[in-house]
Amino acid sequence: MEREQIAKRLRAQLHKSGRIIGVAAGNGAVAKYAIQGGADLLLALTSGRFRQMGRSSLAGLLPFTNGNELVMQFGTQEIISLRDAAVPVIFGLCASDPTIELDRYTDRIRDSGFSGIANYPSIGVVDGKFREALEERGLGYGKEVEAIRAAHRKNLFTIAFVFDELQAERMAAAGADVICANLGLTKGGELGAKKVLSLEAGVRLANRIFEHSDRVNPSAIKMLTGGPISTPIDLHYMYDNTPAVGYVGGSSLERIPSEQFITDRIIAFKATGVSSKDKLLQKMLDGVQKHYDYVEFIKEYVAENFMNEISFHELAMVAHVSRSYLSTLFKKDVGCNFPEYLAKYRIGKAIEIMKREELSLLEISSLVGFKDYAPFSRTFKKVTGVPPKAYARELRGLAASEA
Repeated sequence: MEREQIAKRLRAQLHKSGRIIGVAAGNGAVAKYAIQGGADLLLALTSGRFRQMGRSSLAGLLPFTNGNELVMQFGTQEIISLRDAAVPVIFGLCASDPTIELDRYTDRIRDSGFSGIANYPSIGVVDGKFREALEERGLGYGKEVEAIRAAHRKNLFTIAFVFDELQAERMAAAGADVICANLGLTKGGELGAKKVLSLEAGVRLANRIFEHSDRVNPSAIKMLTGGPISTPIDLHYMYDNTPAVGYVGGSSLERIPSEQFITDRIIAFKATGVSSKDKLLQKMLDGVQKHYDYVEFIKEYVAENFMNEISFHELAMVAHVSRSYLSTLFKKDVGCNFPEYLAKYRIGKAIEIMKREELSLLEISSLVGFKDYAPFSRTFKKVTGVPPKAYARELRGLAASEA
């Protein structure tokens, strides 16, 4: 598909649902089921292939193989050959490869059936003296900007993974169709990164990136990837607190679900005929933390019960841990305390309702868990910066102008 056609389809999807999803598929099976699930974009990336080998996404950033040829091989043989023509496939281009000439290689990418490129793997994840050496030798992030610019000239669709504000401005100026705030390696599962940004830190970084890209090209589509986003609940929180309208997932959409499903399936088959009492004892011997993520439990509970009164003390009792310990875990993972997280989640839900339902603000406040309008109004202004009445008027004015 041509660049303009892809952009038009994505805009139509955003108008319809408000969200778009890109899936980094490491093989044909992932691509096939991603399409069935409604993926809007498929990305063929080195890390996706390494994840299918049981390796960390980090392997896609290391010199274990010729990354561009790896992507070309499995991308054409397994993804382009079976994918729905309506779903564009994006080539993860290692632009700093000194053995290729970018202009000619982008021609090859296009002629092989790919609809666009993304700068992946990216020098953006590298820092320190090694990064300085790469930049000095002309193998730095500038090559990725050059690749996006070259692809844009050839009418290829471009996704720019950016890691800071300056990169956002450079990629927007190069003509990137998507500015994707890369928040680092994804947490979660057996192979996930152990040291990642908190959700709040991710929010702050993404907002800075999008603010700077808007200065150059406000029409670029804003997406997120990596870091603290490993569940739909995490993504919902990011959507509520950033202007992002889409998400590119790799580990979160294929590795983590596969790890969980296959592991649980094998355990279920192996445990056939074993009593529930024995299973419980085994879990106790293995350690509860191995089987349970306390912070995920809290986030899931909030997602299901935000409209009701929620006591953090009671949640700690249910999880069988001390309130102080649970609070420490939560703040480390999310980046803010529980009351602040709950307030932001409820206001995010209130805004969702305001956008799709003709209800009074009093009714909305009750639906999202506030007993009285006054605390709802104070919390709304604290989270959004404007009172709910002013926000509602702005929404009605925007809807009227679109009509």
